[in-house]
Amino acid sequence: MTTVAAAGTQTPGAQMESVPCAVCGNDRFEVVVPSRRDASRPVDLETVFRSSGDEPLQDQMVRCTSCDLHYVRPRLKWELILEGYKGGTDENFVSQIAFRERTFRKCLDKIEAMARPAGKRVLDVGAAGGSFLFAARERGYEPHGCEPSTWMCRFAEEHYGLELFPGTIFDMPLAPGSVDLFTLFDVIEHTPDPQAVLRRAYELLSPDGVLAMSYPDYGSLAARMLGSRWPFLLTVHLYYFTPATMTALLRKTGFEPLGYKPHLQTLELGYVAQRAAPYLGPLGGLATGPLRALGLQRLPFQYWVGQTMVVARKAAAKA
Repeated sequence: MTTVAAAGTQTPGAQMESVPCAVCGNDRFEVVVPSRRDASRPVDLETVFRSSGDEPLQDQMVRCTSCDLHYVRPRLKWELILEGYKGGTDENFVSQIAFRERTFRKCLDKIEAMARPAGKRVLDVGAAGGSFLFAARERGYEPHGCEPSTWMCRFAEEHYGLELFPGTIFDMPLAPGSVDLFTLFDVIEHTPDPQAVLRRAYELLSPDGVLAMSYPDYGSLAARMLGSRWPFLLTVHLYYFTPATMTALLRKTGFEPLGYKPHLQTLELGYVAQRAAPYLGPLGGLATGPLRALGLQRLPFQYWVGQTMVVARKAAAKA
C-alpha cells in the first residue's frame, strides 16, 4: 500500500501542484467547492486512485472565469496520482466485467451509427480490465490498449488474452496515423493534461479516424439536481466538463464533435446500490439490505446519473 502525506502549511507545495485552465489557459478562477483535505491524514494512493475509486471530492474545485471549465486546483502532483494507479488492485471493478461487456457493445453500436471508422484498428486508453477491447475484438476490430495499472494489465491478459501496454498513451510506441478508432471511456477527467491527450489522439488517428469519449457531465440534469450529492464529485476526477467546455477542448485540439449521447451503463443491481449507498445518507442501508434478502443483487440494472458520450472526427483543414 502506497501512502503519502497531503500537502499542508508545514510542507507548502511538496505534494500539490496548481495548474491553469486546461481549455483556455487562463490562470484566473473562482472557488466553487472548498477543500476538505486533512493535511495531517496520509493519502492511500492505491485505494483512492483505483478504477472504482469512490472517495468523495477532497480537493478544492474552481471555475475558470474565462471559459467556465470546472477543475481541481491545487491537486496532488501527477506523479503521485500515477503511482497510485500503477500499484492498485481492483477486484470490485472486474467483478462486473460481463455487464461492462454488454455496455460496451451498445457503445460500439452508437459510435458506428454516428461515425463508422474507415478501418478496424482501435486504441483504448485507460483500458482497465480490457472489456471494451474484448467487445471490439468480437466485432472484428484489431485491439490495442494502454493501462497504467499493472494488475489490470495482468487481468486483461489472463481473462481476455489481451496484451495491454502497461503505461500511458505518451509511453506507448505508435506511429502517427496508425489508429482508426481512439477511445477514452471515463478517462479524460482523470488525466493531468486533457489537451495533451487529445493532441496525441489527433496525431495517432488516421485522416478519417474517429474519437469517442465518455465522461461525467457536470452540466447534466442529474448533476444539477443532485448538487453536492452527485456521485461523480470524486477525488479521482481532476476535471468536470460540460458539453460547452468539452466542445471548446475538442475544437482547440483539432476535432469537431459529431454529437453527444447519454452514456447508459449496465451493472449488477447490488453493485450499483453499494456504490450509491454513501450518497443516500440514513437511507443507504435500504439500498442494499432488501436486495440481499430477496436475492436480487445480481440482476442487470441500466442506469444514468449524468454520464455522456461524445463522438468526434478531425476537423476539416481550413483553406
